[in-house]
Amino acid sequence: MKILALLVSLLASFVCYSQDAPILVSVQWLNEHKADPKLVLLQVGYLQFDYDKEHIAGAQFLWPGWLAPDSPSGAYNMPDAKTATTLLQGFGISNDSRVVVVHIRNEVSPAARMFLTLENLGLKGKVSFLNGGLEAWKKEGHPVTKELSVAKKGNVTAKPGGLLVDKDYVLKTLGNSDKGVVVDARATIYYDGEPTGNPRDGHIKGAKNIPYQGMLDEKNNYMFKPADQLSGYFTPVLPDKSKEVVTYCFIGQTASVIYMTGRILGYEMKLYDGSMQEWSRIEELPMETTKK
Repeated sequence: MKILALLVSLLASFVCYSQDAPILVSVQWLNEHKADPKLVLLQVGYLQFDYDKEHIAGAQFLWPGWLAPDSPSGAYNMPDAKTATTLLQGFGISNDSRVVVVHIRNEVSPAARMFLTLENLGLKGKVSFLNGGLEAWKKEGHPVTKELSVAKKGNVTAKPGGLLVDKDYVLKTLGNSDKGVVVDARATIYYDGEPTGNPRDGHIKGAKNIPYQGMLDEKNNYMFKPADQLSGYFTPVLPDKSKEVVTYCFIGQTASVIYMTGRILGYEMKLYDGSMQEWSRIEELPMETTKK
């Protein structure tokens, strides 16, 4: 009987990791799986101080600049495959790993960008996001620690997957509305044309608007809202899930929240990395305002 129980357990584990991971996982799920040797926890933050102060046991610190470095060409670029492979293996990520991204406080968008980046590096279907992040974990009474985690080197190889697109891809999408839709993730005031400091104000001509802030419950640890509520934002703008969605924002960070939301709802998503930082500077690229 013990052998049979072990076989059942091993089979259940195989099934769990052979299927695509859910985009969101709960605190309860993480608590039940935290001892799994294939689980890799990454706490995202701009300062090492926050991680050193407190984190979930076993979590490692992921600074956004490692996987989305700035350059003279713009903010939040993709690392080259060799550098990314070294970073991912250093976190202990292997081909059979299950990665869970954890945000701190209200910093959902940089963590969402890390979720997108990991998917784009070949881990699509193997990455999840702790809904509510570290604050939700603590709110439910689970402990945190200052103890640093040391990971055993993984064996994954980064393979960029084309989820980040350029301005030419956006133009092609705008020119073929039967296949794709462009979505501005910024607040409506900026979509309409409120000055932002960019060379041109307004939005990409023909783009729809789904403000990223609406996806999150600010009163509940900045959790993603339930799927039926998220659909209420998406369906009026994007009724056809057969169409690909290309989202953008100021620099490619907050649009990552819309990318994640679309993934939750079953849309095929991509992100225009240059976003308004690039588009507004190239005068021949079409823009418009709706500000009255």
